Amino acid sequence: MSDRQIIAGVDVGGTFTDLLIFDSSGEIVLGKTPTTLDNQAFGVMNALTGSNVDIADLDIIIHGTTTTTNAVLERKLARTGMITTRGFRDIIELGRRTRPQPYGMFGEFTPIIPRKLRLEVSERVDASGEVLTALDEQQVRDAVAQLLEAGCESLVIHFLHAYANPQHELRAAEIAAQLWPNEYITTGHSLLSEYREYERGVTASVNAAVQPILHSYIGKLQSELSNAGYQRDLLVMNGNGGMVSSALVARESAKTVMSGPASGVMAAAYTAKRAGIDNIITYDMGGTSSDVALILDAVPTVSHELEIEYAMPIHVPMVDVRTIGSGGGSIASIDDAGLLQVGPHSAGATPGPICYGKGGEQVTISDANLVLGRLNTTTVLSTDSPVSVDDIRAAIDSQIATPLGLSVDDAAGAILTIANNKMAGAARMVSISRGHDPRDFALFAFGGAGPLHAVAIARELAIPRVLVPARPGITNALGCVVADVRHDFVNTVNRPLDQVTDSDISALFAAQVSRGESLIEAESVAIENVQHIHSADMQFIGQTHLLNVPLPSASVSAGELQQLFEAVYLNRFHVELAEIRANLVNLNTTVIGNRAELDLRKLINPAHRRDSANAAQSDERQVWFQNAWHPTPVYFRDHLPIDVSINGPAIIEQMDTTIVIEPGCVATGDPDGNLIIEVTPL
Repeated sequence: MSDRQIIAGVDVGGTFTDLLIFDSSGEIVLGKTPTTLDNQAFGVMNALTGSNVDIADLDIIIHGTTTTTNAVLERKLARTGMITTRGFRDIIELGRRTRPQPYGMFGEFTPIIPRKLRLEVSERVDASGEVLTALDEQQVRDAVAQLLEAGCESLVIHFLHAYANPQHELRAAEIAAQLWPNEYITTGHSLLSEYREYERGVTASVNAAVQPILHSYIGKLQSELSNAGYQRDLLVMNGNGGMVSSALVARESAKTVMSGPASGVMAAAYTAKRAGIDNIITYDMGGTSSDVALILDAVPTVSHELEIEYAMPIHVPMVDVRTIGSGGGSIASIDDAGLLQVGPHSAGATPGPICYGKGGEQVTISDANLVLGRLNTTTVLSTDSPVSVDDIRAAIDSQIATPLGLSVDDAAGAILTIANNKMAGAARMVSISRGHDPRDFALFAFGGAGPLHAVAIARELAIPRVLVPARPGITNALGCVVADVRHDFVNTVNRPLDQVTDSDISALFAAQVSRGESLIEAESVAIENVQHIHSADMQFIGQTHLLNVPLPSASVSAGELQQLFEAVYLNRFHVELAEIRANLVNLNTTVIGNRAELDLRKLINPAHRRDSANAAQSDERQVWFQNAWHPTPVYFRDHLPIDVSINGPAIIEQMDTTIVIEPGCVATGDPDGNLIIEVTPL
C-alpha cells in the first residue's frame, strides 16, 4: 500500500479563492481564482478543477470559509425564533452598558432575533442550579407552533442559568424536536456552558441563524465534490484555528465565524515555529482591511470574548484577531479639519484603486505605493483600461498634495506614514495592551499587501525582525493544510475559590477531555498525538473583568490555582491583592489532535533558484524612502538562492506579493524559503 498522501487546502477570501495542494511525493500546486460570491462552492470547485490534480485522488480537503462571517456581517440570516424564560425575552437586545461610539449617544443596534419572534415560557432555575419553577411543557408546545406559523426556520432555546442546570433546556429541546420540521434547534448551554445570559443568548442566536445557511452551503459543496469523484470527508476550519468534520460543523455553526483569519494565524504559528521563532505578531494586509494577532510560545492567543461587531458578542473560542480598516484599497482623504485621513472607507475590488484601471477615482494606499516606486508599474498598470503614472500623480496632487501644501511625493509618503501608524496601532492592541513588549516579538507579514508595509511598521514598533513566508498571498490556504483537529470547552463554576474542591476541578477537566477525545475519534482524521491545554478564568471577588490563567495540567489543586492566579495578576497589573478572595469563574480545556508535520521547503520550487542574488535581479528603479529617491535593485523571489543575503534598499517581487526592504535593513533566507529581515532603527 502506498504512503503517498495528497492534501488540499482551500481558503475563500472576499476577492480570491486560494488553493494549496501538498503531495507527499514532493509536488506542490498553487492556485488563485476569483471568489464566486453568490455561491462560494463554485469558486472552490473552479480552483480544484483548475489545478490539474484529479479531485478523486485527493486524500483530504480542508476548507476555510467566510460563509457564516458574511452572513452575520451582512445580516443575510435564516428567520430564527427564540423560546426563553418568562420575563427575559429582551436580554439579547438590552445588552451591556456600552455605546457604538465613545462620544455621543448615536448609533443603532438590531438584534439577531426580532422581539416578536422571542417568546416566553414559565420556568426558572437559580444560579446554583436549583429548580424554582417547573418547566411548563404545554407553553413550550404552543410557542413552537407559534414560531413555525411565523415562518421560522431555526430555533433557539435559551433559559436563565441553564449553564448551572440544563434540565429545562434539554426537555424543551425534546418537545420542540417532536414538532420542528428540521434539525436546526440550538440550546444555549450546549454551545456555551458559561454564565452571562446576554453573551450566551447572542451566541446561541448567531449559531441558529447561520446554521441553515452553513448546512446548505456545505451540502452543495459536498455534492459538487462527490460528483467530481471525491468520496472522503470534507474538513472545515473553525474560528479557533482547528478543523472539524463537515458532518459535525453545522451543529455548532457559530464556531466557523472568523474561519479565514484564523487559518492565516495558524499558518503563521506553524511557519514561525519551524523557523525557530516562537513569539510573533501576525500582520495580514489585504485589499480592504488588515488583521493582527499575537502568538506567544508558538501558540496563537484564543479568546472567548470577541465581538464580531458592536453588540454582537460570539463567546465561543476564536483566535483573537483584531481588524482595522486599512488595506491596499483604503481611501486617502482630507477631513473637515483639514487633516489627512486614510481609511476606513475602501475602494474595494470594484472600482478599486485608480491604478487598477476599473474606473476608480479616489486615491488609495495602492496608488501611493505605485507612484513611490514600490509597485511594478508594468505589472499593475497592464489592465484592459490602463491609466498612467502621471494620471495617478495628478489625482494625488489635486486630492491630497495641493490642499495640504505638499509635493506629490511628500503627499504619497504621508499617506503611507499614516496607514503604517494605524496598522502599528493595531499591533499595539494585541501586544502592549496585554502587557507584552513588541520588541520581544518578530513581525510575521503576509497577505497580498502585508510585506509592502511590514518593515516600516516594525520600525515604528521597534520590532527587531520581520519574517516573510515563502507564499504570503496564500498563507490562509496553507493554514488549512497544516491545521490540527481542535475542540475547545468552557464550563462555568463561578464560586469563590475557597469553596471549590480539588475533586470539583479534576471532575470538570476529566469530562472536558473525554468529550474532546470522543469528538476527535468520531472525525476519523489521522493524527500523531492528542494534546490537552487547560486554563482557568478568574477574578478577585467584586471585580468584573476576567484574567485567563494557564495551568500546567488538569491535576491542579485549588491552592495551586490561587498561587497561579496571583502570579498572573501581579504580572499584568504589578500589584498584589492578597487580602481579597479569588473567584473561579470558568474552567477551560482545549483538546488538539496533532497531525503529521508537513515540509514547507518546496513552496518555492528549488529548481527555479539561481546561484546568486545578482542572477535573480530583474530590474533597478527609483524608490522613495525617508523623503528621498533611492536607486533600488528589484529581485524575483523564486530565483533567489536559499541562503540569500540582501542589503536594503531592495524590492523583491513574486506571484502573490511585493516585499519592501528599507535602507539599512538586511534580508536573509532560511531553509524553508522564508525571508528574515533584520530591522535597524532609523
